[in-house]
Amino acid sequence: MAAAPDHIHATCIALAGAAVLIRGPSGSGKSDLALRCLALPPHALWGPSPQLVADDQVLLTKHDGLLRAASPATIRGKLEVRGLGILECDAISNAKVCLVADLVPPGTTVRFPEQTALVTLFGVDVPHLQIAPFEQSAPLKLLLALARLARG
Repeated sequence: MAAAPDHIHATCIALAGAAVLIRGPSGSGKSDLALRCLALPPHALWGPSPQLVADDQVLLTKHDGLLRAASPATIRGKLEVRGLGILECDAISNAKVCLVADLVPPGTTVRFPEQTALVTLFGVDVPHLQIAPFEQSAPLKLLLALARLARG
Protein backbone atom coordinates (compact mmCIF):
# COMPACT_ATOMS: atom_id res chain seq x y z
CA MET A 1 0.00 0.00 0.00
CA ALA A 2 1.31 3.45 -0.90
CA ALA A 3 1.53 6.16 1.73
CA ALA A 4 0.35 9.70 1.02
CA PRO A 5 3.04 11.71 -0.80
CA ASP A 6 5.31 14.07 1.11
CA HIS A 7 6.83 17.25 -0.37
CA ILE A 8 10.55 17.79 -0.03
CA HIS A 9 12.73 20.67 -1.20
CA ALA A 10 14.93 19.02 -3.85
CA THR A 11 15.41 18.51 -7.57
CA CYS A 12 15.11 15.09 -9.14
CA ILE A 13 16.44 13.64 -12.40
CA ALA A 14 16.40 10.05 -13.64
CA LEU A 15 18.20 7.60 -15.89
CA ALA A 16 15.98 4.84 -17.24
CA GLY A 17 13.56 5.19 -14.32
CA ALA A 18 16.25 5.32 -11.59
CA ALA A 19 16.23 8.70 -9.85
CA VAL A 20 18.58 10.87 -7.84
CA LEU A 21 17.31 13.45 -5.38
CA ILE A 22 19.56 16.50 -5.44
CA ARG A 23 19.29 18.28 -2.10
CA GLY A 24 20.64 21.60 -0.91
CA PRO A 25 19.50 25.01 0.31
CA SER A 26 17.95 27.57 -2.03
CA GLY A 27 20.54 28.92 -4.47
CA SER A 28 23.01 26.08 -3.87
CA GLY A 29 22.94 24.78 -7.45
CA LYS A 30 20.32 22.02 -7.55
CA SER A 31 18.59 23.24 -10.71
CA ASP A 32 21.88 24.25 -12.32
CA LEU A 33 23.37 20.80 -11.78
CA ALA A 34 20.19 19.19 -13.11
CA LEU A 35 20.27 21.43 -16.19
CA ARG A 36 23.86 20.44 -16.97
CA CYS A 37 22.96 16.76 -16.55
CA LEU A 38 19.87 17.08 -18.75
CA ALA A 39 21.99 18.64 -21.51
CA LEU A 40 24.16 15.53 -21.78
CA PRO A 41 23.43 13.00 -24.53
CA PRO A 42 23.31 9.24 -24.08
CA HIS A 43 26.74 7.81 -23.36
CA ALA A 44 28.31 4.38 -22.87
CA LEU A 45 29.28 5.38 -19.31
CA TRP A 46 25.73 6.09 -18.09
CA GLY A 47 23.33 4.89 -20.76
CA PRO A 48 20.32 6.94 -21.88
CA SER A 49 19.92 10.69 -21.65
CA PRO A 50 18.87 11.92 -18.22
CA GLN A 51 15.29 13.06 -17.76
CA LEU A 52 13.69 15.60 -15.44
CA VAL A 53 11.36 14.31 -12.77
CA ALA A 54 10.88 17.48 -10.68
CA ASP A 55 12.59 20.76 -9.90
CA ASP A 56 12.53 22.53 -6.55
CA GLN A 57 9.70 20.48 -5.05
CA VAL A 58 9.51 16.70 -5.19
CA LEU A 59 6.64 14.48 -4.11
CA LEU A 60 7.93 11.32 -2.44
CA THR A 61 5.74 8.27 -2.00
CA LYS A 62 6.72 5.11 -0.16
CA HIS A 63 5.34 1.94 -1.71
CA ASP A 64 6.38 -1.63 -0.86
CA GLY A 65 9.55 -0.38 0.85
CA LEU A 66 10.67 1.77 -2.09
CA LEU A 67 10.58 5.50 -2.64
CA ARG A 68 9.12 6.98 -5.79
CA ALA A 69 9.58 10.60 -6.82
CA ALA A 70 7.17 12.72 -8.83
CA SER A 71 6.52 16.38 -9.52
CA PRO A 72 3.62 18.41 -8.20
CA ALA A 73 1.26 19.01 -11.14
CA THR A 74 1.71 22.79 -10.98
CA ILE A 75 5.44 22.60 -11.79
CA ARG A 76 5.64 19.41 -13.89
CA GLY A 77 7.98 19.89 -16.85
CA LYS A 78 9.39 23.16 -15.52
CA LEU A 79 13.01 23.86 -14.58
CA GLU A 80 14.26 27.11 -13.08
CA VAL A 81 17.23 28.49 -14.98
CA ARG A 82 18.67 31.30 -12.89
CA GLY A 83 19.04 34.45 -14.99
CA LEU A 84 16.64 33.16 -17.67
CA GLY A 85 13.52 32.18 -15.76
CA ILE A 86 11.42 29.04 -16.05
CA LEU A 87 12.29 26.61 -18.86
CA GLU A 88 9.69 24.19 -20.18
CA CYS A 89 11.19 20.74 -20.75
CA ASP A 90 10.17 17.12 -21.12
CA ALA A 91 9.70 15.32 -17.85
CA ILE A 92 8.78 11.82 -16.79
CA SER A 93 5.89 11.29 -14.41
CA ASN A 94 7.79 9.40 -11.69
CA ALA A 95 10.87 7.33 -10.94
CA LYS A 96 12.30 5.07 -8.24
CA VAL A 97 14.66 6.96 -5.91
CA CYS A 98 18.02 5.13 -6.02
CA LEU A 99 20.38 7.88 -4.82
CA VAL A 100 20.43 11.04 -2.69
CA ALA A 101 23.04 13.66 -3.55
CA ASP A 102 23.65 16.43 -1.04
CA LEU A 103 25.33 19.55 -2.39
CA VAL A 104 28.45 20.68 -0.53
CA PRO A 105 31.06 23.43 -0.96
CA PRO A 106 34.10 22.72 -3.17
CA GLY A 107 36.95 20.95 -1.45
CA THR A 108 34.75 19.25 1.15
CA THR A 109 33.93 16.00 -0.64
CA VAL A 110 35.57 12.83 0.53
CA ARG A 111 38.19 11.49 -1.87
CA PHE A 112 37.25 7.84 -1.32
CA PRO A 113 33.73 7.72 0.15
CA GLU A 114 32.30 4.71 1.91
CA GLN A 115 30.64 2.40 -0.57
CA THR A 116 27.79 1.86 1.88
CA ALA A 117 26.96 5.47 2.77
CA LEU A 118 23.20 5.63 3.27
CA VAL A 119 20.61 8.21 4.22
CA THR A 120 17.18 7.31 5.55
CA LEU A 121 14.15 9.00 3.98
CA PHE A 122 10.69 8.09 5.21
CA GLY A 123 12.04 4.88 6.69
CA VAL A 124 13.85 3.79 3.51
CA ASP A 125 17.66 3.55 3.35
CA VAL A 126 18.95 5.11 0.13
CA PRO A 127 22.57 5.31 -1.09
CA HIS A 128 24.04 8.76 -0.45
CA LEU A 129 26.82 10.91 -1.82
CA GLN A 130 28.06 14.44 -1.43
CA ILE A 131 28.89 16.49 -4.49
CA ALA A 132 30.23 19.98 -5.17
CA PRO A 133 27.70 21.14 -7.78
CA PHE A 134 29.78 23.71 -9.65
CA GLU A 135 32.82 21.53 -10.32
CA GLN A 136 33.11 21.01 -14.06
CA SER A 137 32.86 17.24 -13.64
CA ALA A 138 29.87 17.32 -11.26
CA PRO A 139 27.23 16.30 -13.85
CA LEU A 140 29.40 13.40 -15.02
CA LYS A 141 30.06 12.23 -11.46
CA LEU A 142 26.37 12.37 -10.61
CA LEU A 143 25.31 10.40 -13.69
CA LEU A 144 28.06 7.82 -13.19
CA ALA A 145 26.97 7.26 -9.58
CA LEU A 146 23.32 6.95 -10.59
CA ALA A 147 24.10 4.62 -13.49
CA ARG A 148 26.14 2.38 -11.20
CA LEU A 149 23.18 2.03 -8.83
CA ALA A 150 20.61 1.67 -11.63
CA ARG A 151 22.57 -1.24 -13.09
CA GLY A 152 22.52 -2.97 -9.73
